[in-house]
Amino acid sequence: GVLQALDPRIKIVTVLLCLLLVLFSRSIAVLGFLYLLSILLAVVSRIRLGFFLKRTWIFIPLFSLLIAIPAMFSFVSPGEPVLSFSALHITRQGVMAAGFFIGRVIASVSLVVLLSMTTRHFDLLKALRCFGIPQMFVMVLGMCYRYLYLFVEIVEDTHRAIRSRVGSGMHYRKGQRIVAWNIAHLWLRSYRLNEQVYGAMVARGFRGEPIAMNHFRTKPRDWFWLFGSAVLILLLGFAEYRMRI
Repeated sequence: GVLQALDPRIKIVTVLLCLLLVLFSRSIAVLGFLYLLSILLAVVSRIRLGFFLKRTWIFIPLFSLLIAIPAMFSFVSPGEPVLSFSALHITRQGVMAAGFFIGRVIASVSLVVLLSMTTRHFDLLKALRCFGIPQMFVMVLGMCYRYLYLFVEIVEDTHRAIRSRVGSGMHYRKGQRIVAWNIAHLWLRSYRLNEQVYGAMVARGFRGEPIAMNHFRTKPRDWFWLFGSAVLILLLGFAEYRMRI
């Protein structure tokens, strides 16, 4: 795909520039354009559209929508009513505020998800170190990413083992004891695994800074992408400024 061929450092810079524009934008049109641009980039990067939309609309945007719904009513955002439900009124100012909030959330989430889906995990962490992100933060982030899938697999195996031995029909008190025991067991198992992984890393030469075999090489297309992205963001910012006047 298009984004997969770019230098991870260049991608991080362009995504940060877009996020800054999303943060300071006061135009629904600009937010909508950035969201459509993220969808277009996902398509040209050979990411299935349904796969991308499920990961950008589930949880965070839907949760933000639930937060934004009360802001549309007059008791939160007084103003010009556009729709009334007996004593409740949906105001134009509230709809605009909710629209800005949802637009910023979905545009930001889409850009960050697009970055993570077009960049290998370790390359992304290494690129963060190139920008001076503390080593401890990057290492903790990488370990959490790996342990998350491991813990999910452990929980699934434990649940399957319990179902195969006692079935689904049990008293809730017995179920509570089983859950409590498994929480304690998972904690002890994760602690032992943490010690084993750290010992294995030290035995292989780890001294606090992960070392990767691959090296980033910036090519002319990367600089062209960065220049084009910066020009586009400046044009969008200028167009929004002209619309405000």
